Amino acid sequence: MRNTKRYKVGKYNPLWNLYRTVSFFKVVRNFIVIETGRYCPSTKLKYRLYRRFLNMKLGERVSFAYKAMPDLMHPEKIHIGNNSIIGYNTVILTHEYLVDEYRLGDVRIGDNTMIGANVTVLPGVTIGSNVSVGAGAVVSKDIPDHSICYGNPLVIRRKTDE
Repeated sequence: MRNTKRYKVGKYNPLWNLYRTVSFFKVVRNFIVIETGRYCPSTKLKYRLYRRFLNMKLGERVSFAYKAMPDLMHPEKIHIGNNSIIGYNTVILTHEYLVDEYRLGDVRIGDNTMIGANVTVLPGVTIGSNVSVGAGAVVSKDIPDHSICYGNPLVIRRKTDE
């Protein structure tokens, strides 16, 4: 089970009353910073924008590829270790809105980890260090250190010495 905190809501789905769960001005600021970063050709500038304005916990030399999308509402819940790569068009979510509740959970990505293109990382998962996540995977559960994973449903294999 992913490590998320659940928040029950009243009569209407929580997305209908979105700005009761997160500040409108925070979402606007995050939108401007993230959209600027998504199209920014410099990974160094993107790194600085995300650390400074989104309060993401990023280790040294973390690189976000073109169009990678950190969570719009709660990017401060993203923790990424040193020398990791977030691939093209990857989405890292720290929230999910359901019909009768919404959930929040930190996403933790270890050191020297590569997240491939078009990956979706769901809230509350931990991806270990020295992990490779294949393109198009949906990361719906924790991944231990020194693993390779791919697909949907997620297949996890231990890396072997060659």
